[in-house]
Amino acid sequence: MKALVFIGMILLLCAADLAHAQGHAVHVKLELYNDIFEADADVAMLPALDRPVNKRTISAFYDMVNEANYQPLINALAAYQKKHQLNDWLYYQLIRRVAQQLAPKQNDYDRYTLYKWFLMVRSGYDARLALANNKLIFYVYNDEDISDIPFFMIDGKKYMCLNYHDHPNTDLHQEPPYPVNIKVPDADRAFSYEVTRMPDFEPSGYFDKELAFVYQNKTYSFKIKLNRQVDSLFTNYPGVDFKTYFNIPLTRETYSSLIPLLKKNVAGMSQTKGVDYLMRFTRYAFLYENDEQNFGKEKRMSPEETLFNQYSDCDDRAALFFYLVKEIYDLPMIAMLYPTHITMAVQFNKPVGRSVIYQGKAYSVCEPTLQPDDLPIGQLSPKYQKQPYQVVYHYEPARTLPGQAGARQ
Repeated sequence: MKALVFIGMILLLCAADLAHAQGHAVHVKLELYNDIFEADADVAMLPALDRPVNKRTISAFYDMVNEANYQPLINALAAYQKKHQLNDWLYYQLIRRVAQQLAPKQNDYDRYTLYKWFLMVRSGYDARLALANNKLIFYVYNDEDISDIPFFMIDGKKYMCLNYHDHPNTDLHQEPPYPVNIKVPDADRAFSYEVTRMPDFEPSGYFDKELAFVYQNKTYSFKIKLNRQVDSLFTNYPGVDFKTYFNIPLTRETYSSLIPLLKKNVAGMSQTKGVDYLMRFTRYAFLYENDEQNFGKEKRMSPEETLFNQYSDCDDRAALFFYLVKEIYDLPMIAMLYPTHITMAVQFNKPVGRSVIYQGKAYSVCEPTLQPDDLPIGQLSPKYQKQPYQVVYHYEPARTLPGQAGARQ
């Protein structure tokens, strides 16, 4: 009898706590991009997800979350995005972190994914859900050239899979996804993978890395500042087009530790010799290993990832070389893609070596990746000289107009 009374008291206390929680909020707090994100999430946003997960249970979950007071959380996300000028990819990393606090991925992957989707659509993005053999698939509208993740078409619009990395053994051709159609008002914005500005990180989070290479019998040493968070930002970043890929910038701390020193080292050189110096820095300051050996798959690294990682391949060297030449000399360049290789060519005032003609202009090959021969500017490795290539990116500096000194595209 005493046990029954005790259980009854516990039930009454639990009921009282639940009643007290109604209308209250769960505080979300996390540190990201050298700043604290804080917001309150209405507890009504945290219902249970019925099982099994299907169209009916997903729709019921959405209805309950949608009826909650979700707007303060969305407003806080939007304010943080605006304050830090976050591109879509970096904003999505913030949403992932918030969803992780609302429903930890390791505890309930489906709820975690539904929160990511809900926060994206309520932020205005055209995101969709689908089910593939009981797996919850999460897509977003994107009109860019993305090469290595699945997509599907709806009314002529392309939707890229944002959580394919969570289902590495799923073949979406063998297990075709079936859409979960939930119409969300004003969720029509396209998502972009362009990263044109890196976030600021806490300076104390950087570490020093030593780099060195020999140029004309002189050893040049560098101590650059790098942050491990940069590498994690691009863990699941897809294969974007070369223009997007080449134009991912460095963070402020890394830039300040490298670019001024490179500018100082080439200050007394001619333009051609300075580019040669940058070419050999990119070629010899890093160890080479192809992506299959390094990562087990194709992965294009941003310039800062190349500086961070011990190994890199020709894609990575081309992107880093492009970035350095653009920042220091801002010269016209083309990226030349061969069946198994990519290299760069630069337009000088006077061509060097054998020229590559593109759109009526002469470009000199600058090989940023280690080859069997020590190639100077204007010389292509013999094994590529008879192979066809494709110009996959053409960079032309913005022309300076009166009153716009220093303008760039």
